[in-house]
Amino acid sequence: MLIRITIALLLFISATFPQNSEASIGSWCVANPKIPDQVVQAAAVWVCQQRGVDCGRIQRGQNCFLPNTIKDHASVVFNTYYQIYKHKGGSCDFKGAAEITDTDPSKQPYQNPVVFLSHGSCAFEYVPDSK
Repeated sequence: MLIRITIALLLFISATFPQNSEASIGSWCVANPKIPDQVVQAAAVWVCQQRGVDCGRIQRGQNCFLPNTIKDHASVVFNTYYQIYKHKGGSCDFKGAAEITDTDPSKQPYQNPVVFLSHGSCAFEYVPDSK
């Protein structure tokens, strides 16, 4: 009986969190989970004032509103800035509020108190590194 439950659970997990079959090699800029929300939010406000950064994507009703947390919203705008400006001298730091990840945040589930969810239709841009 335990084996059947384990197999059913594994099948559920694999169906719920599909793996990306494409090799995704790259870098994305996300909020640093160790930094207080107010510091991350201040950095996100600055980023939203920069040319080319679309912060409308994190507004209610838009594709990147959920998950509705400061760090998730900041990750979207930090990454947008980073992808635009990384080839022009821009970085992913924002006074320590952000960090680089080699895992596409679009493909990562997040956990709320009730269930695991994904970022849904919110795609984190990626611009290949120049050689």
